[in-house]
Amino acid sequence: MWDVTQRTDRLMLLDTASLYFRAYFGVPDSVKAPDGTPVNAVRGLLEFITRLVHDHHPDALVACMDADWRPQWRVDLIPSYKAHRVAELTESGTPDEEEIPDTLSPQVPIIEEVLDALGIARVGVAGYEADDVIGTFTGRAEGPVDIVTGDRDLFQLVDDKLERRVLYPIKGVGTLQLTDEDLLREKYGVDGSGYVDMALLRGDPSDGLPGVPGIGEKTAAKLLAQFGDLAGIMAAVDDPKSKLTPSQRKRLDESRPYIAVAPTVVRVASDVPLPDVDTTLPREARDPAALDALAERWGLGGSLQRLLATLAG
Repeated sequence: MWDVTQRTDRLMLLDTASLYFRAYFGVPDSVKAPDGTPVNAVRGLLEFITRLVHDHHPDALVACMDADWRPQWRVDLIPSYKAHRVAELTESGTPDEEEIPDTLSPQVPIIEEVLDALGIARVGVAGYEADDVIGTFTGRAEGPVDIVTGDRDLFQLVDDKLERRVLYPIKGVGTLQLTDEDLLREKYGVDGSGYVDMALLRGDPSDGLPGVPGIGEKTAAKLLAQFGDLAGIMAAVDDPKSKLTPSQRKRLDESRPYIAVAPTVVRVASDVPLPDVDTTLPREARDPAALDALAERWGLGGSLQRLLATLAG
């Protein structure tokens, strides 16, 4: 199990797939290794990490991975969960495969090898998404946490009192939305803990979450402001004197089966069995020889050198 060791320094958690997807689409595919293999996602991610370390000065860094991007325990509760992203399910019953660009998937093992050679902690846990790994690290951290992700679902972890914020990329990682409770209240009318309730009421077609028909983001925020939380809203459904409109009452009542299971699906796990890993930001490469070989084979050039220089401080 991961031991927080009472550390109070700043921890940065990367939603790695979110970042290398952005790198892939943000860096021209003409960026290639000597053998012609595209490495735009690899080099783009290295540039991202360089910028993040330079600008935000984390003491510890973890590249969180999707060991299971569509966990069965979530699908069992809501079968439509990420169903539209499935490329195919073979007749033999092998795991679902997510649709990703053909020239990106070969770059993922390269990214993993480079991170390992650098000594940047890389954590994925079977049966869990990167979001769950992030949620567990965040919950166990003793000091401030910066979560870097393009996934709004992780706004649920924002907590000003505990100094937990989300750095949400607007353009690359040079322009980040520093997401704290003030921003959440301004944009969504909820704080971090209320974001889960709003998200499940609103639904999310990109994740296959149906939500409650007729209740969008603004209505969900209004209901939460009026009744406090999801439990308060459902209590209002059962109270004929509450100020729900007839249509809201009907739709919420008809959505009880979904509402009963959605919190477990939408809320990130906080009990992932994390491995024992050194999260300290490396100041030099863990395996220089392996890193040199990777740099030569894949033509990582200045992207890697800039990151090494930034890590060295």
